[in-house]
Amino acid sequence: MKRRIRLRRHGDFQAAISGKRFYSGRALVAFAVPSRQDQSRVGVTVSRTVKRAVDRNRARRRLRELARVSLLGADSPLTGLGIRYDVVLIARPAALELAFAELVAEAEEAALRLSKLNS
Repeated sequence: MKRRIRLRRHGDFQAAISGKRFYSGRALVAFAVPSRQDQSRVGVTVSRTVKRAVDRNRARRRLRELARVSLLGADSPLTGLGIRYDVVLIARPAALELAFAELVAEAEEAALRLSKLNS
């Protein structure tokens, strides 16, 4: 992902995680907060519950691609609102086991639920 659409600072991650918009699924947890930036931004993290570093890196790559395809695309529910968001995705161990199509479906459901919540 390009640098301008990534969350990079610890404060940005903490602001998104402390927001009221939250989604918890089988393979990922998503947090969102409205942003004043020109574009929506996404940050990806993987907890140590995914044991090996190789697996954490693989989960991180899968979630980045997932964000690029489903959350930052032109047809994303988050984009359709006209509001830009800072989104944090946290991978669960199931993110490695699910097929990529199932991950995309879960991310689209997360985006839909995050966009439907009242401010």
